[in-house]
Order: sequence, then C-alpha cells, then structure tokens
Amino acid sequence: MSAREQRQVASDAALSKQRVVAEAVRLADREGVGGLSMRRLAGALGAGAMSLYYYVASKEELLDAMIDVVFEEIELPPEETDWQSAMRRRAVSARQVLARHPWAIGLMESRTSPGPANLRHREAVTACLRRAGFPVLMATHANWLLDSYVYGFALQEASLPFDTADEFADMAEDVFLPQLPPDEFPYLNESAAVLVAAGFDPAQEFIFGLDLVLAALEPLRVPT
Repeated sequence: MSAREQRQVASDAALSKQRVVAEAVRLADREGVGGLSMRRLAGALGAGAMSLYYYVASKEELLDAMIDVVFEEIELPPEETDWQSAMRRRAVSARQVLARHPWAIGLMESRTSPGPANLRHREAVTACLRRAGFPVLMATHANWLLDSYVYGFALQEASLPFDTADEFADMAEDVFLPQLPPDEFPYLNESAAVLVAAGFDPAQEFIFGLDLVLAALEPLRVPT
C-alpha cells in the first residue's frame, strides 16, 4: 500500500457522522449550500468520497442532519417565564443562529425527515403556545406567523449591503442621498437624512417588528 493510500485509510478511519456533518456546515457557512457536494465535502475531510456514504446515505440525509445542527443551536423557549418573553428569546436566538448560517434560511421548513433537534424545537414551541392558552389552530397560526417573520427578516438582513448603524450612515450619505434629489424624491430624501441624523440602527428593526407580532397575538389566546 502506498503512503497516499495509507493516509487515505487513516483519514477514512477517523471519520464519524458528527465530523462529516460539522464539516458540511462549515463549508456551507463559507461558500453556501449550493456548492456543497459529497465530492467537495470528502475533499475537505481528506477522505474518499464513497466513504461518506457510510455515515449519510444521500445529500438529502446530509441536509437533514445539517439543519438539525442549526435547530440544536437555537434556544428553546424557556418554561419559567411568560409566553411572550419565551417566544421573544427563541426568536432572537433563531435570528442570531441564522445570521451565522444564512444558507439554512430556505431549508428550515423543507425537511420531510426532521432530526431529533428539529422535532424537540417544534415540540417546545408548540408546548409554549398551548400552555399559554392558544387553541391548537390558533397556536398553529401563531407559530407560522412568528416563523415567517423570523425567516423573512433573516433573509432580508442577509442581503443588506450594511451591517451596523455606522455603515448604514456612511452608505446613506455617500450612496443613497446622491440618488435622491429632494425635488424628485422629497420623502425618501427626508427619511434618509433624518435616519442618519438620528443614528438609526437597522438591527433594532427586528425587535420592533417582533413585539408588534407578539402584541397582536396576545388577544387571540384563552388564558388558562
């Protein structure tokens, strides 16, 4: 056996499903899920492509496991607080996790073979809403609405050309305002100028919208 073959055997022997999935998540974080392939993953692991199929039978199974890692990172709604505080913490955590793994946004609801962390998360969210007095159908409405808000905000946030209040201010002054002559776009020009002067932070928009959603849901429950 050549030295190269010996290294390949040793690398394959060091594999585990956890290591395979963790490396797949790292690749997706860096390059997006579109470029992820079993061959690409095997190369990153220094293993033979066929050896990966011992741990994941297909790319779909790999994606299931990767999404399960993402769900595992999201904080479950705590039981020791009121439902709005619990769901707020869970939503804030989900937003932070999806910012680390933006490739996952479009896959969170697509899995037909959910993993254990995925199911635990959904059970905890449903339990929080049901214990708060939401009937089954209304709890489903609330869950869909909250998830749609979190995923939609995360998707929008991932595509923004700025991350901080300072970056927004710089872009508004250098890029947006020159494109908004006040005689043609008076309201947009005014908005950009006022937001810059106020030190507007786009990151604060998430909590503003989230609290509106939670407040709108409050009258729909039947307190126990």
